[in-house]
Amino acid sequence: MAILSIQSHVVYGYAGNTAAVFPLQRLGREVWAVNTVEFSNHTGYGAWRGKVLDVSLAEELVAGIEDRGVLGNCEAVLSGYMGDAGVGHAVIGAVQKVKAVSPKAIYCCDPVMGDVGRGFYVHADIPNMFKNEVIPRADITTPNQFELEALTGQDTSSLVNARKAIDQIHAAGPKVVLVTSYREKGGIENHIEMLASDGSSIYRVRTPELPMGAGMAGSGDVTTALFLSRYLETGNVRDTLELTAASIFGVMDTTYKAKSRELQIIKAQTELVKPSNTFKAEKL
Repeated sequence: MAILSIQSHVVYGYAGNTAAVFPLQRLGREVWAVNTVEFSNHTGYGAWRGKVLDVSLAEELVAGIEDRGVLGNCEAVLSGYMGDAGVGHAVIGAVQKVKAVSPKAIYCCDPVMGDVGRGFYVHADIPNMFKNEVIPRADITTPNQFELEALTGQDTSSLVNARKAIDQIHAAGPKVVLVTSYREKGGIENHIEMLASDGSSIYRVRTPELPMGAGMAGSGDVTTALFLSRYLETGNVRDTLELTAASIFGVMDTTYKAKSRELQIIKAQTELVKPSNTFKAEKL
């Protein structure tokens, strides 16, 4: 079984498919990668070369896979950064094609739009597309805290409001919600949290926050890829959250120690499979 991953691609460094594909493969997954943009490097550098790829190319590539008669072997569709709203429609079309021949396949949507401190960094039509068209079709969605607020209109600085926002996302369609980075007002200093919900229970895991510096990209893409793969393996949100938190901390710790601006995914590849640390999730 394979995962169809429709995301951006960078030549140098790690973001989008460049950040997601290897972790999935390292965990034993076949990956069919469709790139939505082709950039020299991620946009956190402030300058890059390349272009957003034409929507018709993504549609054509998926149609070509369909022609091979293999879409029935797809167990999940994963999407991330979209250059424009048209790509969202291509993703929706791909999900429909996959589910038509592989009804148990799941769609995992990382609604990449922006981040705390940086704000939105996508086209103005992307947020509404995610909210009204894409998220309702997702089985799993993995917003960060900024994106959770953008999707729901909730101020999530309190855990009570964060839970309301997560419930609001569930009501829109997704069965599983992962908040990839969360900071509660008055929470424990020098720690970062992730929240995961299966609709009936919400779990929280804390890991030490490393001073990575500005301009880091790709951590959300790796987190989503790890979460999807582990969820396909365990079917349990709590177990998946713990495994994901341990692996992404291992990757970030290796990157921090290397004093690198780019994720050290290759160097930290053992952390993807057998993380050095263990973090227990608590039920809220």
